[in-house]
Amino acid sequence: MTAESAFAGVWCPSVTPFNAQGAIDIDALGRHFSRLNRSGIDTLLIMGSIGEFASLTQQERLQLIKEARPLSPLTMVANVSATCVADMLSLAEAAWESGYDAVMVLPPYYYGQTQNQLMHYFETLDQQLGGKWFAYNFPARTGCDLSPTLVAALAAKLPNFIGIKDTVDCLSHNRAMIDETKKVRSDFAVLSGYDEYLLPNLLAGGAGVISGLNNIVPEVFAQMMQAWRDGNMAELTRIQQQIGRMMAIYSIGDDFVTTIKTAVSRRYDSMRSASRNYGGTLDAQQCAALDRLFS
Repeated sequence: MTAESAFAGVWCPSVTPFNAQGAIDIDALGRHFSRLNRSGIDTLLIMGSIGEFASLTQQERLQLIKEARPLSPLTMVANVSATCVADMLSLAEAAWESGYDAVMVLPPYYYGQTQNQLMHYFETLDQQLGGKWFAYNFPARTGCDLSPTLVAALAAKLPNFIGIKDTVDCLSHNRAMIDETKKVRSDFAVLSGYDEYLLPNLLAGGAGVISGLNNIVPEVFAQMMQAWRDGNMAELTRIQQQIGRMMAIYSIGDDFVTTIKTAVSRRYDSMRSASRNYGGTLDAQQCAALDRLFS
């Protein structure tokens, strides 16, 4: 594990609750954070993919940045990704003013990007963000991959570039990202974006995981981190198998965001299950499958 990184461990990319009128429900977010604060996880990420950042207005994102930070004592990171750099910088400024520990940024999306373009983009953005930042690699959504070679080159040049969420469903990509960045930075945090990759990430020398299941069962992932620190292989095996079974959640329903919110709502009754994605509401049979999965 990258013990030198202050951002190692288990992250929860929090959902964004909405009230009956469709506005951000800060009270529900407070109830959600209250449970996460006690769970043993290390870091909260707001406005990630599960947090529906792409469906929020700029004003809603600024509101969420300002009102979410006082709800938790945990390390907190804000995803400030946008298609407009001026909007990103406005969000980053609000994050620094509100006391966030870092921000996270996707590469440009919609327009295809070469590795050369990505190098120039992140070098320029680094000069403007004003603090520590993570890259968010999600080629299935952005259409471009932040290669391990590119990320290592950026990490060697930019001290404020402190880590990456590598959301690629390929263990060898995650491992190569760890191997290349370790050559240039001992404090650089490579975190997997897939729940079941926590243990493989740690075994490869990575920093941890940013996983949607932490909205529902954060204690399970916190227990795995403790078992890792204790060197308890039997416990690591048991929890890895448990996480593997729970990965079935991503095949329930049409929309994983609504499915995760529904699981939180049914298990804890702390928020509504509605998202801003269309057609994702679960039927009775799907809700029953959720209940069995987390019973």
